[in-house]
Amino acid sequence: MKERLIIAAALAAWNLVVFCAYGLDKRKAKKGSWRPPEKPLLLMAFFMGGAGALLGMRVFRHKTKHAAFYIGVPVCLVLNIAVIAFLVSRGLK
Repeated sequence: MKERLIIAAALAAWNLVVFCAYGLDKRKAKKGSWRPPEKPLLLMAFFMGGAGALLGMRVFRHKTKHAAFYIGVPVCLVLNIAVIAFLVSRGLK
């Protein structure tokens, strides 16, 4: 039980980081500042940050017209959920 709480807290913290990264990227886009490439944003979503990425896309209305994002981020979220479901089914306490 304690392990599940620690993992849930870590996932929530990571998704908050991903959400903030999307917000920061949107702010930089509006200002015309230098921005990192898109690949790290997608990788953050893939590595268990799908929920934060999707929420960031919706809240900040960012990357919603790029196919790699409007298709890729939901796919990442589904994969993230599948990984969690698999771990839980295998007896993660």
